[in-house]
Amino acid sequence: MTKTRTRRPISLWTASGLTLLLFVSYLCFFAARWFVTVYGRIGFDSILFTLQSSLSGVQSDLVTSFLVRAALPCVICTVLSCAILLILRTFPVRGFISILTSAALSLGLIGYAAVDVELTDYLAGILRPGKLYEDEYVAPSSVQITFPEEKRNLIYIMLESMETTYLSEALGGASDVTLIPELYALAEENINFSHNDGVGGFHATSGASWTIGAIVAQTAGIPLKVPAGIDDWQNGYGKDGIFLPGVRSITNILDEAGYYTSFLCGSNADFGGRKPYYVSHGMDEIYDIHTARRDGIVPEDYFVWWGMEDLHLFEYARQELTEISQLDEPFAFTMLTVDTHHVGGYQCAYCLGEFEEPYEQSIACSSRQVLEFVNWLKAQPFWDNTTVVITGDHLSMDNGYFQRNVEEGYERMVYSCILNSPVTATHTKNRDYCAVDLFPTTLAAMGCTIEGDRLGLGTNLFSDTPTLAEGMEFEHFNDALALSSYYYGEHFYEPKS
Repeated sequence: MTKTRTRRPISLWTASGLTLLLFVSYLCFFAARWFVTVYGRIGFDSILFTLQSSLSGVQSDLVTSFLVRAALPCVICTVLSCAILLILRTFPVRGFISILTSAALSLGLIGYAAVDVELTDYLAGILRPGKLYEDEYVAPSSVQITFPEEKRNLIYIMLESMETTYLSEALGGASDVTLIPELYALAEENINFSHNDGVGGFHATSGASWTIGAIVAQTAGIPLKVPAGIDDWQNGYGKDGIFLPGVRSITNILDEAGYYTSFLCGSNADFGGRKPYYVSHGMDEIYDIHTARRDGIVPEDYFVWWGMEDLHLFEYARQELTEISQLDEPFAFTMLTVDTHHVGGYQCAYCLGEFEEPYEQSIACSSRQVLEFVNWLKAQPFWDNTTVVITGDHLSMDNGYFQRNVEEGYERMVYSCILNSPVTATHTKNRDYCAVDLFPTTLAAMGCTIEGDRLGLGTNLFSDTPTLAEGMEFEHFNDALALSSYYYGEHFYEPKS
């Protein structure tokens, strides 16, 4: 008589553990695929920072997109895999082989996700601490910054995802037509530090590829990174109202020089740590969707896109600048637009509908609104004594748009120009520079003299001093920025003594 070999059932605890493992693995895989599809590859540091930051104020469409394109496929694949490997067990295998197959599948999914979001590159950087800060960082407190006798006001307009890619190919961009003719004209007629012979911009770098990273880079001369050797770094990035307490930013410098400083955005200022960063570095006033409701710019229950669209943002800016300019002290006013955020931008009542791509409508509309706002500024009594900086924050993360419309290999640059500066720029073309260089350059554009022409990792572009990207070559400089740094944690994360 032949014995029938029975399959040993997998225990409930083992099945539960494997189900959880498969669920987490599929979630990592689909979340990584979703992130890269939506944002492109912008570095794992941006993901890590976002995961530990407050998500209050995040655009609801992004949450819905994640649930549909990542969470739902994760659940479906987990159910199917468990049915095949653990319940139906249609394969001629025993329990041990089911466990081994589940583990191998999970390992493959997690491994693919790690490579997809550049986790492997991030870990490689952590394992190789660099000496960039020890060798090149110039502490703002260690150099003399001299303001002109009559201090100039500053208006700093940071444009969401604005880049020179939106120029026509004939003008050095990658578009069939120029989507931003107004911004092009402003750059051509004023000061535009460019990577080429025409109107151009600056390189995006590691640690400055998303909004708060770009803000830190442009205002403090360092990228935003998770420092090595710090166990409780989460609380150092805004959750307790403290954000890089060891950093001396341009807001600190202007505050100490007697400026009234303020920041305006159309979303929730807490999102991404923007409010904690600015407040902990001496910002006097923060305006956002909440204060806009309070001040009657929009109704009390108003909320579109990320909060309010830019047509209301510029209205709010006009109102506040009119009041701020009446103060007895110089002012520094920073604003951040939002309509050109991914995915697809926001099409407001000012959009003309002249392009098939909705995102192009938002880009073109933003350009028109900026020129309209600049023309308003020129008509104000404070214009003659005001320097205006207009810059993108980072490259756009609307990955789908660029896959459809921009040839692979095109080098995208972030837009930047300076208006009404009392300083003459002699070397503006064929420059290699980054967000960190805007820190000393902005002060110089206001007429300040900077001892040594360097602050943080940035270089004053009005000077003859080469930037670090020029001295080291950009690729080497960017690689150095991606390395971990004990100096960063010890000097910037810890409070100033």
